[in-house]
Amino acid sequence: MWKYLDVHSMDLINQTRTIEEMRGVLAEVLQLDGGAQGGRAAILLDLYTHALWFGREQGFTPEQASALFSILHDTHQACTETPLPNLDECHSYFRRLLLCHCVRHPPFSIDLFSPWQAAAVEDYVQNTYFHHFKLYKFAFTPQVRLDLTLRYVGLPQPVPTPGEVGQAGEGALTPELQQEPEEETSPPAPPESPRAPLRTYIKEELGRALGAARQDLLEQMRGSEQRLGARLAQLEQGPGPHPRGRKK
Repeated sequence: MWKYLDVHSMDLINQTRTIEEMRGVLAEVLQLDGGAQGGRAAILLDLYTHALWFGREQGFTPEQASALFSILHDTHQACTETPLPNLDECHSYFRRLLLCHCVRHPPFSIDLFSPWQAAAVEDYVQNTYFHHFKLYKFAFTPQVRLDLTLRYVGLPQPVPTPGEVGQAGEGALTPELQQEPEEETSPPAPPESPRAPLRTYIKEELGRALGAARQDLLEQMRGSEQRLGARLAQLEQGPGPHPRGRKK
């Protein structure tokens, strides 16, 4: 009670007649500037304004309305303190906060809300805030981005291509060398990629693994075929003659 909205702030809010007036007063009290803070300020204003308007419709006193604002504010902070999913933890935390304002046990709790008022608050928060829990989570929690970089240890540095070497040494040629006729030479072979040995090794290991798997599959098929043939042979022979008992 009076944690975020004091007596003077609640007096200003109670003097408003429309929800838009309440929204403007609440923006000044909480110092939520939509231009500087972007869409998050608008979302918070919408959340808190409708919660206070709900308290007015329920006939809450200024103390009860301030406590409702504090409960919703702390619940939202618990929701957005981590990007991990914590719906169950936040809902349990909200119910504990609400219970602390329903049972008289000073200094831990006070009986500010009656049972039916507490039930109305729980239904309202459940149908509004927790119904759109993932949207609030997405809008207010920082986004986690993972950049993955692969490094191959032991591979040589890439060799520059002939085109890059020619461009680097083009400015260092003297006019005399530039006037000499170019000799017809065969184009140099492209340098081997530094990752070629790795690709070759992967292909060889993959071929061995596939060959071993193919051999195991063939052996299993032969074993199944032999067992099936033996079973068919037994069925073709039929059951053997039953031994007859001796006559006395």
